[in-house]
Amino acid sequence: MRGLRSTLVLLLVLVGIVSYIYFVESKREPASEETEKKERVFAVESAKIGGLTVRSSSGETTVLAKQGGRWTVTAPEAMGADETEVSGITSNLASLEVQRVVETDPKDLGMFGLATPRIEVAFTVEGDATTRHLLIGDKTATGGDLYAKTGSAARVFLVPGWLESTFDRKTFDLRDKAVLKFERDKIDGLAVQSTGQTVRFAKADNAWRMTEPMAVRADFGTVEGVIGRLTTGQMKSIAASGEVDLKTYGLDVPAHRVTLSAGSAQSSLFVGAKTPDGAYYARDASRPLVFIVDASLVDDLGKPAADYRLKDLFEFRSFSGDRFAVTRGDKTTVFEKQKGKEPDAAETWAQVQPAASVDESKILDLLSKASNLRAESFVDVLPAGAAEAAKIVARHGDSRKEETVVVYTAGADVLAVRPGEPGAAKIAASEWNDALKLLDAVK
Repeated sequence: MRGLRSTLVLLLVLVGIVSYIYFVESKREPASEETEKKERVFAVESAKIGGLTVRSSSGETTVLAKQGGRWTVTAPEAMGADETEVSGITSNLASLEVQRVVETDPKDLGMFGLATPRIEVAFTVEGDATTRHLLIGDKTATGGDLYAKTGSAARVFLVPGWLESTFDRKTFDLRDKAVLKFERDKIDGLAVQSTGQTVRFAKADNAWRMTEPMAVRADFGTVEGVIGRLTTGQMKSIAASGEVDLKTYGLDVPAHRVTLSAGSAQSSLFVGAKTPDGAYYARDASRPLVFIVDASLVDDLGKPAADYRLKDLFEFRSFSGDRFAVTRGDKTTVFEKQKGKEPDAAETWAQVQPAASVDESKILDLLSKASNLRAESFVDVLPAGAAEAAKIVARHGDSRKEETVVVYTAGADVLAVRPGEPGAAKIAASEWNDALKLLDAVK
């Protein structure tokens, strides 16, 4: 009987819930998109904002203007602007929404930190002389939102708390912080002058060559890496501006001077002493200020010239080459790329001297191994007693350029020389021995 009574009670509860859903919830009007859509604070487009004034919580006021589609700081002094930072402000002003209205006619703005707003952003729109104001006060008790109001209305509303860092920007935050100004695509020269060493590079036909202290091929990625760090390098802060004593910052005799060239135009960065926290003082030769840059921008500038050399022994690759000859002692083995007999036949590699029928896959394995030989380090001269082990002549490219590499052994060491280039490259003996095994395998 007790179990039956419990079942009846549960059944009555279920009937009640179903009846409520049918008679009450099913009769409600569905929420419309209009009621769910939040109100925008300003009916503006970010691209139309042409003037901006930002007063940060620190009291600094920065005035910016858009000229020719680009932003500039006009006060407290004229300078370039950080387009990304400014865009963050303008886009968020345009998309800013009221999360909730707190008071429509507040009696005491001090309750919300709006009697004297912590942050104020004023802006104008192109073609409209009206200045609009966003005033930001305290955070809510939970910290998730900010109290805010506009200059033209009394009501107080909430905006998302994460926007505080977007609008609370000092002059330094809004200025252009690039350490050097240049067009990267036009750079054709780089010089890195450090204590006791000067390394220079020139670019031609999309390839970098070292011109000082030696004339050799340069590693494209290494040189471009230096330029890339200068491209993205940003000031951490301003140490001093105007007339300053450069000796104070180690800039009277810089530790490094980096010069980028584009034709006759040049941009130079001087790097001085370390700061107490491990960064560096630096200055751009074209601007009267000393700024601080991160150590990651500087640490590689003093590397030895050899570190900039191209480590690949060959520019040759099997897909771009058409001839590969190896001479060992009095025997020369030659491989050439040949056209098939059929009109649409693909080119294939074959051994032509001494003529032999060889599986192309074996030739390709050899060419791949040999063309990927790399220097582990460089020495100024061959060691005494070095004996020639092989001479390789490879031809490649549309111009059918030939390059020669002579390999020597000295004890357990294997070294390679490119005639016309100084010094010798030390290569892994295991890699060279693997290449010899592949050469022997095509016989």
